[in-house]
Amino acid sequence: MAPAAQVIRPTESTTQVKGLKAGNKQASIIPNSESSIAPRAPLKASGLLDSLYEFDEITPVMGRTYPELQLRDLVHHEKADELIRDLAITISRRGVVFFKNQDLSADEQKFLTNRLGHLTGKPASSGLHIHPVFNAERTSKDQVVDEKGTANKDNEISVISSELHRSLQVEPRSGADEWHSDCAFEPVPADYTSLKVHTQPHTGGDTMWASGYEVYDLMSPPFREMLEKLQGFYYPAEFVESAAKFGYPLHAGPRGAADNVGTHLTTEHPLVRTNPVTGWKSIYGIGHHFNRVKGVSADESDMIKRYIRDMVTQNHATQLRYRWSKNDMAIWDNRSTYHAATPDYFDIGPRSGVRAVSCGERPYFDSNSGSRREELKGKLN
Repeated sequence: MAPAAQVIRPTESTTQVKGLKAGNKQASIIPNSESSIAPRAPLKASGLLDSLYEFDEITPVMGRTYPELQLRDLVHHEKADELIRDLAITISRRGVVFFKNQDLSADEQKFLTNRLGHLTGKPASSGLHIHPVFNAERTSKDQVVDEKGTANKDNEISVISSELHRSLQVEPRSGADEWHSDCAFEPVPADYTSLKVHTQPHTGGDTMWASGYEVYDLMSPPFREMLEKLQGFYYPAEFVESAAKFGYPLHAGPRGAADNVGTHLTTEHPLVRTNPVTGWKSIYGIGHHFNRVKGVSADESDMIKRYIRDMVTQNHATQLRYRWSKNDMAIWDNRSTYHAATPDYFDIGPRSGVRAVSCGERPYFDSNSGSRREELKGKLN
């Protein structure tokens, strides 16, 4: 019997909706917590979802759209769990999936988002994230969940609003610095995020996604091996600074997982993480929550951060761009994608949507995991 891989441990309630059913390799970086999961075999879809609904792939690397699928029908289907599990596996493999003109309620959106994670093995202790800033405790005219102006009263819903963003007076960033994964500052960050946009200007406000799988695969083997040994430190300075400036409290938690507590909003994660659904390696360290690389000099940290960012911004084959229409929904896997809003619409018209974010597991790197390109060998999925 081969000896087990060495393990290196890093330092450092969902609403019920009526009618819904509930090897011998290098060292691996695997956290130890009730929010952790052990490395496992990749999951395989049953094929039921794709036998019932037509779909189109958006690029060879990532993205899929189901033009006729209503997610409300999916969550109430007699085989809902099998279909939702298939959908989760598809999202994890394709990165992001889009659905046109959706009619599901905010509670149904929450149920679906949380169920995606639980049906693919996230810890039982993980639920829906409560954003430390964009939650229902901060009442304002901009905290609405639909075009009718219905106030948000649910902390597990994040309102995405251009007016709310403007009111926080967040310092403008370059487009290259908008890229991020949701809740990377949490010890237990997001697995799946769903976003339904109900208010959109006639042009502008597109969202871009990029594949962490592809960024990893584009790197040379020696550079990958170096990154696989490194940890990143995360800190969302803009949230802490705006809370101090405007005198409102940050939500101290728990924020969707028992480990997501406190107002310091700092954590450490491996720069390369394994997606437990696919078994593929992905570059995780990127974005404005990613503060520095641990264990290297400041110059080396800046070089690594800049290189990873440039791998996204200078390789458009890693990206896709989506133009929203009213009530479109996107669901993506934050463990292996990044996204960035296009801030070109503030003088054109309001943009607003409803977001639900599922907390997954503590990120880990398993040296026995593989590469997307190596497994697919030119196939799309």
